[in-house]
Amino acid sequence: MSTAVSANRLELLQIADAVAREKLIDRELVLEAMEDSLGKAARARYGADVDVRAAIDRKTGEITMTRVKEVVEEVENYQGQMSLDEARALNPETEVGDFVEIDTLPTMEFGRVAAQTAKQVIVQKVREAERERQYEEYKDRIGTIINGVVKRVEYGNVIVDLGRGEGMLRRDQLIPREAYRVGDRIRAYVRDVRAEARGPQIFLSRTAPEFMAELFKMEVPEIYDGAIEIKAVARDPGSRAKIGVISYENSIDPVGACVGMRGSRVQAVVGELQGEKIDIIPWTSDTATFLVNALQPAEVSKVVMDEDAMRAEVVVPEEQLSLAIGRRGQNVRLASQLTGWSIDIMTEEEESSRRRAEFEARSKMFMDAMNIDEMVAQLLVAEGFTSIEEVAFVEHDELAAIDGFDEATAEELQARAREHLEEQAAQALEKARALGAQEDLITFQGLSPQMLLALAQDGVLSLSDFATCADWELAGGVTEGADGRRQKDDGILEPFDVTLEEAQALVMTARVQLGMVSLDELALDAENEAEKPGEEVGTPLDEVAAAEADAGRPV
Repeated sequence: MSTAVSANRLELLQIADAVAREKLIDRELVLEAMEDSLGKAARARYGADVDVRAAIDRKTGEITMTRVKEVVEEVENYQGQMSLDEARALNPETEVGDFVEIDTLPTMEFGRVAAQTAKQVIVQKVREAERERQYEEYKDRIGTIINGVVKRVEYGNVIVDLGRGEGMLRRDQLIPREAYRVGDRIRAYVRDVRAEARGPQIFLSRTAPEFMAELFKMEVPEIYDGAIEIKAVARDPGSRAKIGVISYENSIDPVGACVGMRGSRVQAVVGELQGEKIDIIPWTSDTATFLVNALQPAEVSKVVMDEDAMRAEVVVPEEQLSLAIGRRGQNVRLASQLTGWSIDIMTEEEESSRRRAEFEARSKMFMDAMNIDEMVAQLLVAEGFTSIEEVAFVEHDELAAIDGFDEATAEELQARAREHLEEQAAQALEKARALGAQEDLITFQGLSPQMLLALAQDGVLSLSDFATCADWELAGGVTEGADGRRQKDDGILEPFDVTLEEAQALVMTARVQLGMVSLDELALDAENEAEKPGEEVGTPLDEVAAAEADAGRPV
C-alpha cells in the first residue's frame, strides 16, 4: 500500500479502477475509501484532535489535504471545534453542526505505519462495499433456483460457491442420502438472504416445497406462461411428493402438461430430486373433491367435513385402507399437508360402528334426561339433534314438523328439556356454593351455573378472584414456557366455548364493577391501541359498556 500512496497521480486513479473492476464495486466507493484512509493517516501525524479531510481529484488524481473544524455552541476541543461567532466571521451563513475549512495542509510523505493504517482502512471499506453489493444482488433472488459449485463440506453442511458469493446448504436442507464432494455442481432454492456483520448469509434449500415448484416452472412452459398454476405442494424429501395444479385454459390438461410426452417433464424433476416419486393432482376449489384427489391412488367412499375445525373424516373400503394411509402414514400425511386439512382415515365398517355407537349414546342421553321412550329419542337423533339445549331452545315449529310428532308432543318435549336444564343448573349452583362460591360472583352477569362450578372447582370463589384472572386462564391459549417452548394451556371456561375476547370482556367488566379500573381508563387504552395499524380495537370496551348497561348501571 505504501507504493500506492507514493505513486504518481495517474497511478492512483488506475489503482482505483483496477480494484473496482476486480471487486465488482463502484469506482467512486474505492476513491472515497482512499480519501478516508489518507485522512486517517494524516490525523495520525497531526494528532487525533485535528480533523483532516483528504480529497482526490477524479480527473487528475491530485490529492488535497484540508483541516476542518465543527461549528458548536460551546467549544470543548479547540483543535477540532470552533464557536458559531468565529465561524460566521468567515461565512455569515454558517450554522451549528456545519464543518468549516480552516486551511490547506501541505502534501506529506507517509511513513510505513501510516501507509499500513491507510491500507487497512481501504481494505475494510472495499470489503464493506463488496458485502453490500453481494447482499443487494442476492436478496432479489430469494425464491429462485440458483446454480453453484460445492466449495467445501463442513459437518454435513455444504458451502456452495455461487460465483459472486457463498451459499450455505444446511444438513437438514439436503435431500436424505444425497452426498456431495468438492467440485460437484449443485442446484438449490434460495430460501433466505440476511445481512450480517460477517457478510451476507445466503441460505439454500433442496427440501423446500418451493424448490419442486420452481423446477416444474423451468420444465413446463405452461406454468412459466401462467396458463397453469401450482396451487399447493407437499413433500417428503427424497421419497414422495404431491403437487396440486390447475389450468386456466380449457384446452390445456394441467396434469398431462406437467407429466409431458412419455413423462419427460416430470422425469426431469424426479431426476433432480434423487428419484422422488411425484403425484400430480388436479386442484379444485371444491375442498371435498380435492381431498379425494389428494388421497390418490386410494379410492374414497365418503368424506365428512368439519369446516370450523378444518378436519375431515375419510371413509374408504377395507381393501383400500393401507393404500390410503400409505407406508408409515406417508400418503395421508402428504394429502393433509397439500390440502391444509386434518384427515382421519377409517374403513366403512369402522365408520358404521362408530355412527351406530354415537346414535345409541345420544338416544340414551335423551331417554335419561327427558324420560322419553326409545323411539322418540331415536327420532330426535335421526333429525340431527345432539344436545338437550338444542331441543329446549329450537323453534317450536321445527319440532312439531318431525314425522310422528304433533304440537302437544313438541311442547311436552321442550318442557321436559328445559326442566332438565334447570335441574342441572340448580345442582351446579348448589355444588358451587358448597365449594365456597360467593354471592358477588354468583350474581355476576355472563356466568352460567356450570361456569360458576368450574370456576369454584379451580379455586376462583369471589368476584375479586375472577377479576385477577388473565383472559388466557379462562379461555385457554398457547403460551411460552420457562424452557422457551410453546405449550397449550387449558382454560377454566374453555369447555363452554368462551373465546379470548369474551373472557377479556368479562374480566374487564368485573374490574370496572370492583373499581379496579374505570371506563375512562379503558377508553384511553382503546385510543392507544387504535394507533397501532392493522389491529381491531374497542371491542372489549364495547362489551364492557354493554355488560354495564345490562346490569342497570350508568355508563
